[in-house]
Amino acid sequence: MLRVKKGRRLGASMWAGIVLFLILVIIAVVAPITLSGPATQLTQNASLPPSAEHWLGTDDFGRDNAARALVATRLTLIMTATATVISIGGGVIVGVGVWLMPRRPREACLRIIDTAAAYPSLIFAIVVASILTSNATSAVVAIGLAGIPAFARLMSNLAAGISAREYVTTARLLGVSPLRIATRHVLPNISEPLLILTATVFALSLVDLSALSFVGLGVQSPEFDYGRLLNDSLSAMYVQPFQSVGVSVLIVATGLAAMLVGDALAGRSNPRLQGQQFRRGKKPSSAPKQQAEIGGAGSETAIVRVEDLRVSTNSGYPLVKGVSFSIEPGQVVALVGESGSGKSLTAMSIAGLPAEGLVLEAEELSFGGMNMLGKLDRQRLSREMAIIYQDPGSTFNPAMRMGTQLTEVLRTHYGMSRRRSRDLIGNALENVGIDESRRRMKQRPHEFSGGMRQRAMIAAAMSTEAKLLIADEPTTALDVTVQLQVLQQLRRAHREDNMAMLFISHDLGVVQEISDIVLVMKDGEIIERLTADQLRRGQVEHPYTQKLLDSVPKLSQETVAAMNVGIEAHK
Repeated sequence: MLRVKKGRRLGASMWAGIVLFLILVIIAVVAPITLSGPATQLTQNASLPPSAEHWLGTDDFGRDNAARALVATRLTLIMTATATVISIGGGVIVGVGVWLMPRRPREACLRIIDTAAAYPSLIFAIVVASILTSNATSAVVAIGLAGIPAFARLMSNLAAGISAREYVTTARLLGVSPLRIATRHVLPNISEPLLILTATVFALSLVDLSALSFVGLGVQSPEFDYGRLLNDSLSAMYVQPFQSVGVSVLIVATGLAAMLVGDALAGRSNPRLQGQQFRRGKKPSSAPKQQAEIGGAGSETAIVRVEDLRVSTNSGYPLVKGVSFSIEPGQVVALVGESGSGKSLTAMSIAGLPAEGLVLEAEELSFGGMNMLGKLDRQRLSREMAIIYQDPGSTFNPAMRMGTQLTEVLRTHYGMSRRRSRDLIGNALENVGIDESRRRMKQRPHEFSGGMRQRAMIAAAMSTEAKLLIADEPTTALDVTVQLQVLQQLRRAHREDNMAMLFISHDLGVVQEISDIVLVMKDGEIIERLTADQLRRGQVEHPYTQKLLDSVPKLSQETVAAMNVGIEAHK
């Protein structure tokens, strides 16, 4: 029986950080009100040692050292928080925004960020503060601006991995705006390191601001912060060492509080550690076969036409070399071959989703009459083309619940209500073997196994009215029983909805049971074209195809019979 935590208690580090921060905030609020007199008034009690009346003694002007350190907390915290906001805000905007730019401007901006980040932030801050008037405001602006390049570089590194994920690629395909991609997909998935880095920037800003004031470029008399007090205590360091103790302890305590809270918040922001819930659901559909001739670019009725497709790197190294084929409405064309043969590159080129840094050329590359090398109609593509990606681990946004992601296309591009789309997806999930679908849709991707994520992706793809389904290794992560269920659903979608399919696999045993046409790829070229019947009978000519055929266990007659019985039973 599955037991679920409803929530999480605050950890020891979180409590310690919160308590320490609350103490500092209380000091910042109360000390200037109650201790302003002892901290600022000149008295005859100059240079006194620590005592019950003056815990840390007095300075050369008779001012209480402990009171001055406590009163300085307010200005120090305000300045540090403001500088941190400037650094974080600017760093996030620059670091995340750069990965939403086109490639050429992005590369230029990344080089500028790298160059700026190479200079130590404190040196940059000293230059800025020297140009501006020496006061608290100038110090804050200098430290805030100086922190942006390093933080932007860290953010760009974090955003780089997220922006390459398939759920971000899909969002771009669906026409989602860059701002929405940043706020919905990128930032939630870097929130954990972002919180830790925010705490780090706060602590560093505190030290840098204190350093500016210490060298005379920050807070000026009669105002004072931690750095100013350290500067004042420097001349009496050997005769009155207690003058700097209070300030030093408060600097360490403030930095420690920031790090403890940041670390604890980062752990709690991780969706894998948050509470979980569940519920229940029902069923949709599968597909057979139509025959077509083996050919190149195909007839005028073809929904996909590929003529002399070539894919190469920017340096000119060829990856796909002159591939030509077509897919008729309701036809299943399989691309088979070993890993690295160019199958996925070909499929993603047809989908208008080539990997960055690749050059596409073709005599013709079209889907439903749309030129896939020109300006794409994203709205139409999202309705008429469905994709099952190869890696279920990077397909879904880990910060969002599965139901929201699975129903997005239905809600956004088909105009379905939230309830109707959830009902449809719930049925589709149960049809691919995911029980208690209503509960599952409230979970996050990490709560699904790899096979369940794969099935969820298949269910979402098949719940639309797509004219073409691109299935990139759709059954690789599934066990044999679930493979059978999924293949039944794919064949039914083919039969009942007249859906065309580009089925990518290296498993000829599966391919021969679902496809009409089989295209064998090796080293970026189609080396043999077969009908499924020819493949089933072993009527192959190329030695490479024969090796593939010999290396894969074939489905037994009993399995094939069971598959056909299952299809008939679901009619």
